[in-house]
Amino acid sequence: GSLITLSCLSHRVVCRVISDAVPADTVQDNVTSDTSWITRLESNYGFYIGLGLAVFSSFLIGSSVILKKKGLLRLVEKGGTRAGDGGHGYLKDWLWWAGLLT
Repeated sequence: GSLITLSCLSHRVVCRVISDAVPADTVQDNVTSDTSWITRLESNYGFYIGLGLAVFSSFLIGSSVILKKKGLLRLVEKGGTRAGDGGHGYLKDWLWWAGLLT
């Protein structure tokens, strides 16, 4: 028969394919109950990781809006043409760019 090599991070298995195979329902699987650290972490702390990501992303989105708005207000205080009126002066403001990149 043919040989098949299966590899993962820490294990390597060589399987031999034979033509007179026993049906799958009568073969006992050699399954280990050891799960990866990612699966254990996700099952134990998945809710808290998701909650933390949601709070962090809302903080970033809110700060982005605030920084861009402050940049636009600074432009108006300097006497520049507003973005709604066709002005592009906000593109020269570092605070607006900081808000965009946040």
